[in-house]
Amino acid sequence: MTPVSAPTGDADLPDIVVILADDLGHADLSCYGATAFSTPALDALAARGLRFTDAHAASAVCTPSRYALLTGRHPWRSPLRSAVLGGTDGALIAEDVPTLAGTLRERGYLTAAIGKWHLGLDWQLRDGTRRRIAPEAGFRPSMEADGWDVDFTEPFENGPLERGFDHFVGISGSLDMPPYCILSGDRAETVPTEEKTPRVTSQRPGPAAPGWVDADVDPRFAREAVDWLRRTTPVGPQDPPRFLYLATAAPHRPCLPPEEHRGRSGIGPRADAILMIDDIVDRVEAALENSSRPCLVVFASDNGAPTCYPEDGALEDHLPNGALRGQKADVYDGGHRVPLIVSGDGLPARVDERLVSLLDLFPSLLAHVEAIAEAQRAPRRPGERAVLDLDGAADLLRPSSGPSRVVGATAFDGSLVLMREKETACFSTGSGGFSEPVGVPTRTDGEEGQFYDRAADPRQSTDLWEAAGARRREMVAQFIDETGYGDLP
Repeated sequence: MTPVSAPTGDADLPDIVVILADDLGHADLSCYGATAFSTPALDALAARGLRFTDAHAASAVCTPSRYALLTGRHPWRSPLRSAVLGGTDGALIAEDVPTLAGTLRERGYLTAAIGKWHLGLDWQLRDGTRRRIAPEAGFRPSMEADGWDVDFTEPFENGPLERGFDHFVGISGSLDMPPYCILSGDRAETVPTEEKTPRVTSQRPGPAAPGWVDADVDPRFAREAVDWLRRTTPVGPQDPPRFLYLATAAPHRPCLPPEEHRGRSGIGPRADAILMIDDIVDRVEAALENSSRPCLVVFASDNGAPTCYPEDGALEDHLPNGALRGQKADVYDGGHRVPLIVSGDGLPARVDERLVSLLDLFPSLLAHVEAIAEAQRAPRRPGERAVLDLDGAADLLRPSSGPSRVVGATAFDGSLVLMREKETACFSTGSGGFSEPVGVPTRTDGEEGQFYDRAADPRQSTDLWEAAGARRREMVAQFIDETGYGDLP
């Protein structure tokens, strides 16, 4: 349970910036082992703060990972139990679910979401109805929908402005799904009236704004982020702190960096896009320099990198997930193990080897803010504090020791992965995602699956499922006890 406070004018509350890259692998930065190119801004950020070596997204794919990050809840608590939303699917975060942005806004923060949303919007349809997601589990997304049934002249409902953000500029889904248009506030900035011609094999056709250029999207997000930070810069204790959630479209496909970044890496467009992200981080940090408040910057990825698209860059030159087994969408570490850097506001510079989850960000940031606020005000009156029921641990920003925790993640097909410091249990006999074997039935009855020794076998090459029955059952029991997860054995 994490406390929530009423707004105050606490002078030492930090500006908080969370930058979330899309499909960036665990080894895609030079501070995480990349050698084919360098990421100096992110390397410097890591050198000044906490660099986590065993951080995991709550899912190996976009939508459920982002749901967990912004709500502090396991993705299987939402109606979406597998896959990702399409660009015209309804809003996934229910109205009564607290968000990180909304909770910080209650603490007096100005809040902005810029970039990729991919958590659904309740669009107005041409037939006069509105697209919504029913709260029951088992919702099936429309990833291949072309979007022509949406009335883009009308505002959408239950978007970022209704989920805790004061300001929003972004896109509804990934750059490979319609609609291809910038959203501002609660509507399309320019109504998409043209048919999009796909640039790569995985890009879907659908409505596009006139003059739409894929390569212009992340530069636009960078400008919007910098402009918002400069426009809202606090100059004294009377000015509120800010929370910026900046979600880049890159390096998710299509990897089409703008002209000034093309060819910079020398190994392909995906690496060029990563260098663009490094530049964006540098620009955002520069925009924070004049703030009167301390600044806390978080950088992470929503899941692992895909390695099944050779046109993005030759894998002999660079392995996005390093030596980890698997890729985006998989139950294996390559699917959900991600870079995580947290820097600023007095945090020490160190490498943190703890097993952590991006679920931990919400409760940890909130606990950090609460600790600062508590130090500056009188004790609360009885009944003044509410509580939030969050799934993550609140100790990400400070050293901790205690009983070994169980961290959960999900694959593209919904398969559950449970991890402890020295072991991983995958409740799937296949990859659950993009790697072979694909499409193998998922089992959650305990009879089949995969079990790996994380300490002795980091590449997950030796399956110990049969021999590890007792350890597996212990992990499951602990996870169910901690989370209330359903019908696992």
